[in-house]
Amino acid sequence: MIWAERSAIWPRPANLIRIIPAEGLHHHKLKPEYQKPSLKWRVFLHIVIFANGRLSEPFRVPAGDLFIAADGGARYCIELGLTPSVVVGDMDSIDEATEQRLLSAGTDLIHHPARKDYTDLELALTYARDLGATEISIIAALGARWDQTLANLLLPASPEFKKTKIRIIDGWQEIQLIHGGEKQHITGSPGDTISLIPIVGDAHGITTQGLEYPLHDGSLYIGSTRGISNIMLGKGADIHLTEGLLICVHIRNSESA
Repeated sequence: MIWAERSAIWPRPANLIRIIPAEGLHHHKLKPEYQKPSLKWRVFLHIVIFANGRLSEPFRVPAGDLFIAADGGARYCIELGLTPSVVVGDMDSIDEATEQRLLSAGTDLIHHPARKDYTDLELALTYARDLGATEISIIAALGARWDQTLANLLLPASPEFKKTKIRIIDGWQEIQLIHGGEKQHITGSPGDTISLIPIVGDAHGITTQGLEYPLHDGSLYIGSTRGISNIMLGKGADIHLTEGLLICVHIRNSESA
């Protein structure tokens, strides 16, 4: 199953129109004049990045304004019938045949040295941010290697990406961070599971609406499981955090997703 959500690509918020296609995926190729991050006037509102972790079923891929692959994530794009506009990384997970196929399709390959200080996914996130993305969805960011998984989960905590809404999609699960001073609205369905997990210390001043077990200016403490497995009562929930950092895990009810 493929889930699609269409975002408009106009720079002015007043012009935004949301379109939900009946089926399938939509891919807007990155035109040559827009290929360099230095062209700031072009605003990509929603960029989808394919990482090189595990691709979980169901294959829920947002139909973003632009598709980018972090190295071996290009293979997943090809398997799903997509052509990434850009592939970023050291290309150690892409064989020559795949590379030639991407080049023939017009994909821009941005090579980095194998000996580097950043993972391919972080480089892809930085590239997407520099293109002007205000929202980034990451596919296949989790996997068998816990070092890579933990690092990927914490990438959105970097101050470099604080102004960009980043979510990780893994099957029916969506993961995002909520920073102190933020209010997040979660869109879903009755019966969806919402878990709030504090990291880098305790989280204070948490107020939630639309959940079965609400918090009113409450606290969640690191190492405690109090925030696990709350239930969404309607089609949305609001979470406000005053101080700290929360991982929010949204598990969609597959019967209503």
